[in-house]
Amino acid sequence: MESGSLEQRKMITEKLLNTPISNQRGGFRTLPFIIATEAFESVATIGLAPNMILYLTREYGLGLIQGTNIILIWTSASSFLPVLGAFLCDSFVGRFRMIAFGSVITLLGTIVLWLTATIPQARPSCGQFAEHCQSATTYQLVFLCSAFGLLSIGGGGIRSSSLAFGADQVTHNTDTERNSGLLQSFFSWYYVATCVGALVAVTGVVSIQDSMGWQVGFGVPVVLMLFSVLLFLLASPFYVKVRANSSLLTGFAQVLVASYKNRDLSVSSESTTQRYYHKGDSVLTMPCDKISFLNKACIIRNPEHDLNPDGRASDPWSLCTVEQVEELKALIKVIPIWSTGIMVSVCVNQNTFATLQAASMDRHVTSSYKFPAGSFSSFLIISLTVGIALYDRVILPLASKIMGKPVRLGVRERMGLGILFCCLSMAVSAIVESVRREIAANNGISDDLEAIVPMSAMWLIPQFCLNGLAEGFNAISQNEFYYSEFPRSMSSIASTLFGLGMGAASLLSSLIIRSVDSATRTWGGESWIPSNINKGHYDYYYGLLACLCLVNFWYFVICFRAYGPCEDGTSKIWDEVEKEVRDDDV
Repeated sequence: MESGSLEQRKMITEKLLNTPISNQRGGFRTLPFIIATEAFESVATIGLAPNMILYLTREYGLGLIQGTNIILIWTSASSFLPVLGAFLCDSFVGRFRMIAFGSVITLLGTIVLWLTATIPQARPSCGQFAEHCQSATTYQLVFLCSAFGLLSIGGGGIRSSSLAFGADQVTHNTDTERNSGLLQSFFSWYYVATCVGALVAVTGVVSIQDSMGWQVGFGVPVVLMLFSVLLFLLASPFYVKVRANSSLLTGFAQVLVASYKNRDLSVSSESTTQRYYHKGDSVLTMPCDKISFLNKACIIRNPEHDLNPDGRASDPWSLCTVEQVEELKALIKVIPIWSTGIMVSVCVNQNTFATLQAASMDRHVTSSYKFPAGSFSSFLIISLTVGIALYDRVILPLASKIMGKPVRLGVRERMGLGILFCCLSMAVSAIVESVRREIAANNGISDDLEAIVPMSAMWLIPQFCLNGLAEGFNAISQNEFYYSEFPRSMSSIASTLFGLGMGAASLLSSLIIRSVDSATRTWGGESWIPSNINKGHYDYYYGLLACLCLVNFWYFVICFRAYGPCEDGTSKIWDEVEKEVRDDDV
């Protein structure tokens, strides 16, 4: 029965891919299923986000700051949970099971959110605006937040593993190094594919919500996620499934405990390799000099006491391998550079305020068609996608032809360019908002929440395009940097660090908003960011973000100057270490 079922799934998959499936697992043929799962999850979550502030204020009667903080907490949880999922994935569960679990939970989350729009008792009775709403009951808010919770948990399961799972399919049956052009292109086009899903979300799904209402608008993600779950599970027999390393989390703890126990030992730069405990056939025989206090965890003090007759450590909590030490070092070393991406995400993810700006402006493209306010994020995705395509397929080949040798910007340069584009975006945002506010004041509509400022909302497009370029350069470079610096056993963790930065950015955004609101009320009597954007000073707020971005750029320069490979080159031989165990991992 099992064999027949497998053959049936193989036949269906062959029809979907329009190509015969061999018995060899992995390869590019499996990537459409993995990328589709991530893309559909993006549609289900990103498509819900742009108009969510309108749903919370108009259907639940929440204030602007309260609704914004709820969305920030939701997005923050959605960014933090992939890190937890990555540790569980690499240590216990495995990537395939984690993605499957996340897909099912995301499906449940979309169903619950759809029910909040379908069941009248699930939300308070509201008019068009918040002042006409009754207060939401505790039950109604709990039911709503449960949907956000399920979406965050499910998204965490998918995003914790999908990128690394796709890389497993590409690298398992090839000798290409992970930092080669092949893998760089995979990261870029993976990001493009997921962004296409996000583009569909912020155009198609948002338009459906605007034109057909919340019930249909929230129902579409349910259908898409159902299709995503079925599509991913259908290709199960053809995936490369790397086994989880059950010692990863425990290994980190053992290194910290062993370092503390051996804190009285001295670490000499002239130590011989015999003093360090490592696997017998390992290429890593000596730890690097960076973060040297952790090296005490792998120093052999007394071979007769510290080692068993078979060569293994008699107490893993007192003596660790060089590999364990270097894995923890790899994680610690990237933290300063990782932190530079937080401010980029803060600036890129100012969609809530941009949606309110667009809603207050003239959005007519033609006399009969008005561009949805929540769909302006599509310009960010379009510029990101086009920018990646031009960089990878036009700019680099042309530059290589002119120079007569392969040309490719390093991750440092691309990450720095992303931060600079972010600074420019916030400066442009401040200028456009200053003009919009002045026009509103000149036309005497500052006190009218429903009035439309006689200024085209298309003036918002440049800031979205600059944000897209910022994310395109910075985000992809971050993922590539983490993946190349970490051992293969930590690939899932490497692929979620960028998401963790986005979660930290959501918390930082909430802190900045609260601080600006409180400080400006105290000093000036009126907030810069009130519910009525015509009476606020969102231009000052954007200017503040531009200044913080500029400071962040110089912080980035300092961090990357301080960062460097280990002097003995251990950071460059992870591939050799993992090549020895590649076939044993499946």
